Amino acid sequence: MLTIDPARALLLVIDFQARLMPAIHEGEAAMHNAAKLIEAAGLLGIARLVTEQNPKGLGTTVAGLPLAGTPVFEKQHFDACREPGFLDLIPQDAHVVVVGCEAHVCVLQSVLGLLHAGRKVFVVRDAIGSRRAENRDAGVERMARHGAEIVTTEMALFEWLGSAQHPQFKPAVALIK
Repeated sequence: MLTIDPARALLLVIDFQARLMPAIHEGEAAMHNAAKLIEAAGLLGIARLVTEQNPKGLGTTVAGLPLAGTPVFEKQHFDACREPGFLDLIPQDAHVVVVGCEAHVCVLQSVLGLLHAGRKVFVVRDAIGSRRAENRDAGVERMARHGAEIVTTEMALFEWLGSAQHPQFKPAVALIK
């Protein structure tokens, strides 16, 4: 399957942290798009997982993302897959939809780790960020080169829905209007 399978989808929210986000180029836009997907995942019953890089140093996940009840995985490695127990949280057949920061560090390394571990990965281009645009762009190019699918917020949402007949179509589409 070339599209995201909602039955196997997992939304991975990487390191949208309080002390990091003010420095992120177009960070508000990335968080806004991530929030749409977080809400849509909740509507559609899609699993969610949050990572926090060294929360004692970078703070916890920013307030304003609708993540109540979402499991948080604290990490020290930039590649979350190097942390004991992380891959146990990601089913082998998962279609992992990735949003977060920084695109060229933790997002990149975690995506490469997921790909190496055999997971199918979809990086949401308009819901990731870095302090500098050129770093974000280089990260996206490298992830794509190694097999990650690059999508947008709307692409992911409509692939999760699959059809205008989905029972949650109207409330889900309202999130992007």
